[in-house]
Amino acid sequence: MTPRLLTCFAAVAALLAAFSSAQAQPAPKKVKIAMGARVISIAYPWLTLPQAMGYWKEEGLDVEVVAVGGSLEAIQQLAAGNVDFAQVNSSVVVQSNANNKMTIRSVMLNTVNDWSVVALDDGPIKSMKDFKGKAIGVPALSTGGMPMLKEILQANGLVPDSDVSIVAVGFGAPAYEAIKSNKVQGLMFFQAAIAGFENFGGKFRYFHGADWRQQPDFSLNTLQKTVDADPKMVEGIVRGAVKGSVFSFANPDCVRRVQWKTWPDTKPSGQNLAEETKVSWDLNNLKAQQMGMKEAFELAGGKLWGNYRPQDYAVLQDFLLRAGLIKAKVPNDSLIAAIPGLFEKANSFDHAALEAQAKACAGF
Repeated sequence: MTPRLLTCFAAVAALLAAFSSAQAQPAPKKVKIAMGARVISIAYPWLTLPQAMGYWKEEGLDVEVVAVGGSLEAIQQLAAGNVDFAQVNSSVVVQSNANNKMTIRSVMLNTVNDWSVVALDDGPIKSMKDFKGKAIGVPALSTGGMPMLKEILQANGLVPDSDVSIVAVGFGAPAYEAIKSNKVQGLMFFQAAIAGFENFGGKFRYFHGADWRQQPDFSLNTLQKTVDADPKMVEGIVRGAVKGSVFSFANPDCVRRVQWKTWPDTKPSGQNLAEETKVSWDLNNLKAQQMGMKEAFELAGGKLWGNYRPQDYAVLQDFLLRAGLIKAKVPNDSLIAAIPGLFEKANSFDHAALEAQAKACAGF
């Protein structure tokens, strides 16, 4: 056999081996997550970084995250079978189980309830009682913050819609303009939105209910049938998301650089915005979300990222019952995915190596 023929045989053998190896590798499993928000911004590192850094691919998963507008819309997509997971407010999870008998299970806690009523720091409002005869702006009259707002008003001796006007002001610049122009004297929003008002120059005095920060809020959820069918996939999704959370605290500015390179359309825009202002705005948005992330971590024991314990639902269920949003409680442990050791396994990776990767921020 000639040397040339031997070379040809070797090349063919190499091609066959490569083809066989490729055939042996299973195709990544497609997974879809509905995000209860209008835009997937820098404020959601547990969902963005696993995509950009390939953490879910390492789990054999091909994940798509889609913004669907709000928690109710995300739950609807989950119930219809259009998505595998829903990133939503925990209160919606309780209501879906208690009122609609849906078997939705939480697989990761991301933030606590970080809503607040704010008033201008240099204004006349010094306490919640000072809102008598005043107006408070909310994103919409159907917002999930309404029950909390009404409860804190009542706790301070005020009658909602009688002693205080509640006005829909939308999001972003229109909402900030409403308080700046004195159309309203307070705003009731979640922390990431308030950070946006601070980016516009706002300085605020904060008010919130005594137990709000003990209530679990934004969480990742799936159906019981998904937990039963593929617990390893659920574990992989949570581990990738946990890596995103750890990465974000190791180097917030790298999160910004990854976000801007991967999703350039989410970069703050404006003809007169200096680059350093855009950087400052996004880092402020991320920092605001990280406050709730850190409080959720501590609420669930301070050892495992994403940990969601059944007892963490107790304070939230008490509130929902008081507010009349549920007629009866459901067992707390029925709201959490019963996968043995889920959060221990989801945190089982080299944290130091991942933090080093974040600090290096290579390629971004």
